[in-house]
Amino acid sequence: MRPAVWPIAALLAGYPIWWALGLGGLSIVVLAVPMAVVLWRRRPIKVPKGMGLWFLLLAGYAISAVTLAENPPGTYGDLSTGRILGYLMRLAVYVALAVTVLYLGNLTLDELPQLTLVRLLGVLFITTVAGGLLGVFAPGFQFTAPVELLLPDWIGGNSFVKNLIHPTAGQVQHVLGHASPRPEAPFEWANAWGSNISVLLVWFVVGWWTYGGRGRRVAVAVLLPLAAIPIVYSLNRGLWIGLALSAAYLAFRWRPLVVGVAVALAGGALLLSPLAAIVGQRLANPHSNDIRAFTVASTVRAAATSPVIGYGNTRNAYGNYSTITTGKTAWCPTCGHPPLGSDGQLWLTLITQGLTGAALYVAFFLGAIRRYWSDRSPIGQAGTLVMILVLFYMFVYDGLVSALSLYLISFALLWRNAAQRQAPRNARWAHG
Repeated sequence: MRPAVWPIAALLAGYPIWWALGLGGLSIVVLAVPMAVVLWRRRPIKVPKGMGLWFLLLAGYAISAVTLAENPPGTYGDLSTGRILGYLMRLAVYVALAVTVLYLGNLTLDELPQLTLVRLLGVLFITTVAGGLLGVFAPGFQFTAPVELLLPDWIGGNSFVKNLIHPTAGQVQHVLGHASPRPEAPFEWANAWGSNISVLLVWFVVGWWTYGGRGRRVAVAVLLPLAAIPIVYSLNRGLWIGLALSAAYLAFRWRPLVVGVAVALAGGALLLSPLAAIVGQRLANPHSNDIRAFTVASTVRAAATSPVIGYGNTRNAYGNYSTITTGKTAWCPTCGHPPLGSDGQLWLTLITQGLTGAALYVAFFLGAIRRYWSDRSPIGQAGTLVMILVLFYMFVYDGLVSALSLYLISFALLWRNAAQRQAPRNARWAHG
């Protein structure tokens, strides 16, 4: 790899270090600075088709700051430091992601071959499996990161900020009626781990199996069964559905018989393992459905009162699905509720940027599917699958911070792949 490539290598291969420092998903903001320097030196900058939608999304989010002090009907809260910090962090991430896409697309294929980038994503998959196993077997593992020590309490003590900078292996929740570990290392929370491992799995298989030699294929054969342990223990139904969608997509676009046999073998192995009982218990305990329904409905109602620019950040609604009491109390420990927009990137975009922002977000990824669907190469098909997963996960997962980074890197891979396919065609025309 050439010197200009080190920021993306530092992001993907060095992610455990960023996590240990307390930066984790926010490392994309730090590394966007040297990426921007590389871009500045390479002017004029190439821009992919469809990127204008992301720039409009960015501009809309900047405008939404004017409503930060307002509260839609049915919500409460003041213009606090936490609300402003959350807004600024999301704005910084959106900008950093735009820089990352342009940076990757303006590196030459000699500097950063496609397969190298795919395999770097595979390295992060290995990290994610290791973090998942740590979360299953040592869910209480956590420590104070250097960034936490440096930040003043009025910043580091904010709950949103703390989730981002405090390294934890997992969450212990009572989803099944008893304490159960849910892995989250090396990401912000358990749902982020679920979204990310499904996307990274796609690239791991492409880079380490499809284009892999004997050693890498052995690694795949060993790591996939290991990955099944935290995937099941995550109790993450969205992740499980995402994996089923991935199998259906591959069967549709690739080899139905091969995919069907692989799925049947994996399903049989799961049913014969102790993990099957955990899956059955989770499906029988859909305790989060009522909470999600309340939060989503409240989000839609709030967004309808500012449909063009939204409210810049999340809000808290009065009450929850079972009571009008707001927040946890000694006599009502279950009265708390998640912030509006926390149940999926679509709902987050609705409350922060209104219907306009949500439409731009959907159009960006839909456009990528339409534009790159004809790319039948392994990288093209994998990237298109990730774009489809993005549109599914937006209903159940908040994409910020780490998940959106992987989504946009996958978009950049599709763009680079299309440019690579176009180059020989242009060369033939030039010499025709």
